[in-house]
Amino acid sequence: MRKRRKWLVTVLSALTIIALVAGCSGKNSNSGKPADQNGNTAEPPATEANSEGPKLYEIGKEPLNITLFGNYDWYTMPKWGDDPTTKWVQDNKKITVTEVPNGGNAAQKLNTMIASGELPDIVWGERGTDVERLREAGLLVPLDDYIDKYPNLKKWLDPKALNMLRSPDGKLYQFPNWYTNRPNGNAGWVINKEYYTALGSPKLETTDDLYAYLKQVKEKYPNVIPFETDLATEGHGLDQIYSAFKEDNMGFGRFFAVPDGEDKMKSIYKDEPYRESVVYAAKLFREGLMTQDAFTQTRDQVDEKLINGRVAVYATANPTVYAMAADTELRKKDPSNPDLGYFMIWPIHKEGLDKNKIYPGTYNKLGWNAAVITTSAKDPEAVFAFLDWWTGPEGTTLQFWGVEGEYWQGLEADGYTPKFTEKYATQKDKLAEYQKFMDPLMWVGNTVFADDTKGKYESTLAENERNWATYWQYQITWKTQGDATEFVNMPPSPDSEAGIAFQRAKDIWDQVRAQTLFTKSDEEVLALLDKAYDDTMAAGFQATLDHFAKKWGENKAMINGN
Repeated sequence: MRKRRKWLVTVLSALTIIALVAGCSGKNSNSGKPADQNGNTAEPPATEANSEGPKLYEIGKEPLNITLFGNYDWYTMPKWGDDPTTKWVQDNKKITVTEVPNGGNAAQKLNTMIASGELPDIVWGERGTDVERLREAGLLVPLDDYIDKYPNLKKWLDPKALNMLRSPDGKLYQFPNWYTNRPNGNAGWVINKEYYTALGSPKLETTDDLYAYLKQVKEKYPNVIPFETDLATEGHGLDQIYSAFKEDNMGFGRFFAVPDGEDKMKSIYKDEPYRESVVYAAKLFREGLMTQDAFTQTRDQVDEKLINGRVAVYATANPTVYAMAADTELRKKDPSNPDLGYFMIWPIHKEGLDKNKIYPGTYNKLGWNAAVITTSAKDPEAVFAFLDWWTGPEGTTLQFWGVEGEYWQGLEADGYTPKFTEKYATQKDKLAEYQKFMDPLMWVGNTVFADDTKGKYESTLAENERNWATYWQYQITWKTQGDATEFVNMPPSPDSEAGIAFQRAKDIWDQVRAQTLFTKSDEEVLALLDKAYDDTMAAGFQATLDHFAKKWGENKAMINGN
C-alpha cells in the first residue's frame, strides 16, 4: 500500500490499500468453493485446481500452520484468528499464520535466526540483498516447480516481471507483493480542507506556493503543524520534496545515486535538484514550517496528529492509508460541515518544470516487496499453495472486503468477482477501517485484480459514496507515479566490494540526511552534502556506481526482450 508506507502502498494502490476477498470452502475440506460466513458453499468456476493435471495441495484438507517473519523494524502482524476474516480462514480453510516477532530490530533477529538455523516458513520483506543472502546460504526453496502448478500468480503476474524476479542462478525464489502491469501507487500530497478553506483556498502548485502557504498556516494556526513529513528516517516527506525539484525523478535516494546519461550513474550529492531540495527542506525545518519530530516520531504519533486535525499539509510515500482513516474521523466531528477532512492535490513542482513529469512516488511491475519460503518449511508446496490462494481472487476479496454477507454477496458471471452490497457505499468509513486493519496481512497483494474490481464498481457510485483512497487514486496518485521497473534489483551483494561500499554509503546517508535539517544556513547544508560526497567516494562508492550502471543496463535489456 512505500518502507512501511510502501507496504501499506502501495498498499492502497493496490495500495490504496484496499481490500478484497471471497470466502472459500466451508466445512468440506475438499470443496475449494466460495463460502459465506456460515460456511455455505457454491460451485466455483473450473480452474486448474479442480481439473485434470498435476496433483495439487488442497487448501483446507488438513490443518496448515505457517510461521512468518516481517523483515521490517516497524512491522507487527495482527494476531491471526482474532478478526472475523482470519477466523473464517482458520475455521474453514484450516490455515493459521503465526508471526515470529522481530523485536523492533529486524536485521538482528534475522541474523540470529540464520545463525541458529531456526527460520520461519516465510520471510517477508524487501527484495534484494537479504533474499540473496538467504539464497546463497541454501536457505530458500525455489518456486519454479510450483508456479506452473497453481493458477493465480502465473495468471496475474506479467511474464517479464517474473523473469526479473529471478536470482542469478536463474531460479525463482520470490513471491511478489503488489505486482502489476499498469501504473499504481499512493505517494503524494494531502491537504487539510479546514485550514485551506479558511485561508482562502490559495494556489498550491509550486514549491514557492507551498512555502507561502505553510507560512500562512504557522501564523494563523500556531498549534498546527504546517507540513508533516511522516517518518523522515525512511525518507517520507523528504522524498516527495525531492520529487518536486526534478522531472522524471524516480526517487533515487534509496541508491544514493542518480542516472548520468543513458548508461552511467553518479552520486546523488552531485545532483543539483537533490541539493536544491535539501536546502528547501532545511529551510522549512529551520523556520518551524515542518514537523520538528521528523526523525524521532512513531507511526502512531503521526496517526494521532492526522486524526486530530493538527496537520495542514502531509506528504509521504503512502498517505492514502492514513489520510483516509483520518478523513473519516475528522468528518465524524461535524457531518454537516463540508470543510472537515482531507483531500489530495496534484504534486508540488518547482516553477518552470512540467507538472506532468513530477513523480512523488514510483511503481514497478514487480511491485513492492516479496515473500520467500525457507528450507525450514516442512511442506513448502503447501506454503506456496496458501500464498497463491491468498493472492488470487478469493484471497484478495477476503483481504479487501471480508467474508461474504456484509460488503459483498455472491459472485458475478465470471465466477470470481464479488457482487457488492449497498454497505460498500453506505458504510464506506467502516470499510476503510477494515482495510487499514487488514493491510499488515497483505503479503502478496494482487494489484490488478484489486484495482480493477473496486474501480469498476466505484465508477457506478456517486462521488460522495466512493472510497476516499480509491477516489484520489483515480484522480491523482495513479496518474502521477513514475515507472521505475528498469531500476529494480539494483543493490549489490552485501559481501561484494560494491556491497560493502553501499552499506558505508547508507551509513553516511542516514547521518547526513538528519544533519542537514538542523543547519543554520543554506551554505552549511551544501557543505554537509559536499562532505558526504567526499566520504562516500572515499569509502569505495565508485564500485557501487559501476555495479548500478551494469545492473541498470541488464534490466533495460530484459525489459526490451533481450
